[in-house]
Amino acid sequence: MSAAPTTAPAAATAAVEERRQLPRTDLLLLAVSIAGISLSAPLISATAAPALAIAFWRNSMSVAVLGPYALWRHRAELRGISRRSLVLAMAAGVLLALHFALWMPSLRMTSVASATALVTTTPLWAIVLMRLFGVRAPRLVWLGVGLAFAGVLVLTGVDLSMSPRALLGDGLALAAGAAAAGYMLLGAEVRRTVSTTAYTLVCYATCAVALLAACLLTGTRLAGWPAGAWWQIFLLMVSAQLLGHSLSNRVVRTLGPSITSTAILLETPGAALIAAVWLGQWPRPPPTRRSG
Repeated sequence: MSAAPTTAPAAATAAVEERRQLPRTDLLLLAVSIAGISLSAPLISATAAPALAIAFWRNSMSVAVLGPYALWRHRAELRGISRRSLVLAMAAGVLLALHFALWMPSLRMTSVASATALVTTTPLWAIVLMRLFGVRAPRLVWLGVGLAFAGVLVLTGVDLSMSPRALLGDGLALAAGAAAAGYMLLGAEVRRTVSTTAYTLVCYATCAVALLAACLLTGTRLAGWPAGAWWQIFLLMVSAQLLGHSLSNRVVRTLGPSITSTAILLETPGAALIAAVWLGQWPRPPPTRRSG
């Protein structure tokens, strides 16, 4: 009897990650992606609109921008996409919506540095999920990710406050990191056979529908804000969504989910620096102990 084929997304992407010739173009695109994502937390924190509504509009605007191009250049691909790829892309969209629904409210409960550092536990969650699907990461990968995350915590001076509201925000950000790991692993699997544009359109459209349902169920207001808030949402869509998430979707096929998610750890110092300069949220130094 022949062995059953492995269908787990993590197992399928392991073969991709074995090819360690890292294209310079993709590394550059990943750097641009991280720069765009780093603007996300400070922009969300500064925008005078409900977090769920911001998440819905940034995805809806992205679909409005990508939709015409995707239907023009990738219509045949979208029609011929396999059922498995379509289901996985939609599942990735649901996980992306869950990521936004958890993380964006956390920015209103705790500091930008804390929320961003905890949400970038994505590579740790990705390794755990890959292990559950039978893909064992080398010990050096575990060690490297652990050291990188510890360095992020130290350099940004993350303050895990004992305030119940702040602790809830920290918990939401941590759960958002786990949702992002699932989204990235599913995306890496779909991208093996589907183009960036086609996958991104299906994923963002599903995410927007899921977030709209969440807004309606929670009674979240979807309009009625000052013009400045709409401009901030538009900037968020361009920087974090189109340049950030979309470019990550582009490079995850060649770089793999482990490298892509680990590089996103750089979002934390970037967001903390922007928040410090723009919002005045300077990282707090660790408390000093008094002798005697």
